[in-house]
Amino acid sequence: MMRDCEGGDFDTMVEIINDAAAAYRGVIPDDCWHEPYMPARELQGELDAGVGFRGWQQDGGRHSELQGVMGAQRVRDVVLIRHAYVRTAWRNRGIGSRLLDDLIAGVDAPVLIGTWAAAGWAVRFYQKHGFRLTTPEQKNELLRDYWTIADRQIETSVVLADARWFEGRDV
Repeated sequence: MMRDCEGGDFDTMVEIINDAAAAYRGVIPDDCWHEPYMPARELQGELDAGVGFRGWQQDGGRHSELQGVMGAQRVRDVVLIRHAYVRTAWRNRGIGSRLLDDLIAGVDAPVLIGTWAAAGWAVRFYQKHGFRLTTPEQKNELLRDYWTIADRQIETSVVLADARWFEGRDV
């Protein structure tokens, strides 16, 4: 079942993000990896900045635990998909696809997704859902315009965009 994440989900969200992010260990540059991958204060900062999270849990009971979370954030004229994570034990069951489909349903703006360039599985996941890689020049501009991340992360990331974003652009 898909639902909005609420205040009582905060600790579970931190747990899911850090469990799932273990897949990046040894893949992304060592200087970009830290433990925990996303401390609670950083997640709180994302919530305070307007990232709204949806979560997936196996059944409809309010007491069942979330197994995956994904956030979306409206930034001016686009929607950013942020922090897409599924518990390691629950991967490859379609949860990420359900979360992404849920978040982009009814969105009335172009959708952008940033991820680590070395995370080939994540890039392929978004491509499977119709997103396309932007050029390196577009990526740099987009990451500087719409995200607040370090230069090193900009260097080592990619941006994927939906068809609406590409309309009328030379690619």
